Amino acid sequence: MPGADITDRADLERLLREFYAAAFADPLIGPYFTEVAGLELEAHLPHITDFWESALLRTADYRRNAFAPHQGLHRRRPLTAEHFGRWVQLWQAAVDGRHGGPVAERAKAQGERIARAMLRRTAGPDTGGGTGGFVPLSAVLLRSG
Repeated sequence: MPGADITDRADLERLLREFYAAAFADPLIGPYFTEVAGLELEAHLPHITDFWESALLRTADYRRNAFAPHQGLHRRRPLTAEHFGRWVQLWQAAVDGRHGGPVAERAKAQGERIARAMLRRTAGPDTGGGTGGFVPLSAVLLRSG
């Protein structure tokens, strides 16, 4: 059963730590974080928390370009609909595992919108109209695996 809704920065930090633990360990998208980007979570976490706090709670001032790092990754190792779909699966499972409520639902919807936009911008406009392999699975299916 999910917990309370996302209400503050501390909720987002805990959620993002859980999400990134799963994302780093994932065989499909983990190498993008660990090998291609060489992401240092502790350095990255304040910025990504600012992003989500701004998007969901309107209490942070995010002024970075969220697309630029993804574009750089795509240039080094192309990102596909499958990668973005997996990101959405893990994000939705992390949100569902910790939170329930209107902000949590908005976080899941926003995550999918962001993934679709990133896919269109990296792989081109032809990937954004249909599913193109982008098939998020139900978080229930993820938890049973």
